[in-house]
Amino acid sequence: MKILLLGKNGQVGWELQRSLASLGQLVALDRHSVDGLCGDLSDLDSLRATIRAVRPDVIVNAAAYTAVDKAESEAELASRVNGQASQVMAQEAASLGAWLIHYSTDYVFSGQGDTPWREADDVAPVNHYGASKLAGERAIIASGCKYLIFRTSWVFGARGNNFAKTMLRLAKDRETLNVIADQVGAPTGADLIADITALAIQQVVKRPELAGLYHLAAAGKVSWHGYACHVIDFAKAQGEELAVISVNPIDTTAYPTPARRPLNSRLNTQKLSENFSLHLPDWQSGVTRMLREVLDK
Repeated sequence: MKILLLGKNGQVGWELQRSLASLGQLVALDRHSVDGLCGDLSDLDSLRATIRAVRPDVIVNAAAYTAVDKAESEAELASRVNGQASQVMAQEAASLGAWLIHYSTDYVFSGQGDTPWREADDVAPVNHYGASKLAGERAIIASGCKYLIFRTSWVFGARGNNFAKTMLRLAKDRETLNVIADQVGAPTGADLIADITALAIQQVVKRPELAGLYHLAAAGKVSWHGYACHVIDFAKAQGEELAVISVNPIDTTAYPTPARRPLNSRLNTQKLSENFSLHLPDWQSGVTRMLREVLDK
């Protein structure tokens, strides 16, 4: 099996390099050209040429435009990377008879209510990032290619920047932190996403009827405020010297941003668990393992 991985240096892409390596020949690319191959999703012609040159059995797209606020002012670029590039990959996958594995987001939903979103629920993105990701989903589904789309939420990794690292950095310098308490989701580790991707690929190539759209997130729920408290309490328990004394909950309206955020980012993962016989761990276990790695450095 030949696998083409795009976005190899992102949080999920970095973990995918590990999880996919044992499945076959792995060609991993970032946006820079190497040996005539280019994984830059903003360059649609080069992307198409690269897929035709590699002729993979599986395309795993971990690349995306993820700057949620900048997407409001860079709408054309976000749409090209998240929407049009997905269409190119899907068309080429269909032509090759290859599988396309793609990652989307809870931001395709309105974020209203407090019930975890199911795959078949109505979509209504509240910002351009969500709209561009939804366009990518629809292009893949319409292409007729064999695909797995995983909608994820609140993704973090030990490598690179993440919310927990930001909270730890701020907690060392400030006595008071104000953190949003009315947005709820489940922090989901890039390593968990990568491991489930590898397991799903192994199953779906044998059982093509498993193709489709799935929600992939850790179990449980928490607000950003609760997440911050978990991080700071754990760090203090590990002997970290922090200046922070209080972590205050605030509403989203107290922290305006160019792009609106959904308040309810919870995803129902029952379909994924049942179809692939998976147990999704609670969010605390992944965050705690990440923190141990970060604090040991």
